Amino acid sequence: MSCCCHPSTHAEFDKVLPSPTATPSPAPHFRIQLSSTRRGARLARLLVEQQLEDWGLPRTSPVTRALLAITAELAANAVTHGRTPGRDFEVRLHLTPTHARIEVSDTRPDRLPTLPDTTAPATSPPPDMATSGRGLLLVDAFATRWGCEPRSEFVKTVWAEVSGEFPRLLPNLSKLDRFPS
Repeated sequence: MSCCCHPSTHAEFDKVLPSPTATPSPAPHFRIQLSSTRRGARLARLLVEQQLEDWGLPRTSPVTRALLAITAELAANAVTHGRTPGRDFEVRLHLTPTHARIEVSDTRPDRLPTLPDTTAPATSPPPDMATSGRGLLLVDAFATRWGCEPRSEFVKTVWAEVSGEFPRLLPNLSKLDRFPS
């Protein structure tokens, strides 16, 4: 299975997803477009895990574990709440000397995520065994900061950042970036 999509697919996606403002730093980055399915969400987590390992971040590090939990949640949200039939979602990972940033873009900008207000009294408490409704609480707990931005009238990006010390990795990372955007 190839991780890179057909070039025409990227071109079509980029028409809808304009590239973010270019930054002058040569920070390592990873970008992948996946189908808006449960399998696509699972692949997002696995591919981010592999990329972090290729960049030299151990699978057992707290930063890696936080990024994987966030990726899993944001990708699951993209395929559950941000899905438009026939449209893919995109995952981007950026590494700087001070933090790692994960971005997940989908084609439902009309459905913006909101963190539940845990200080307000609930009208009815969620069942203890509920299987949904806590994902953004996990993102909020693992991320240093997170947010959501509409990228166009057709696309939104939910992003999260995790602080860490990455300077020792950066000099060697450009040659390891297997999936240029």
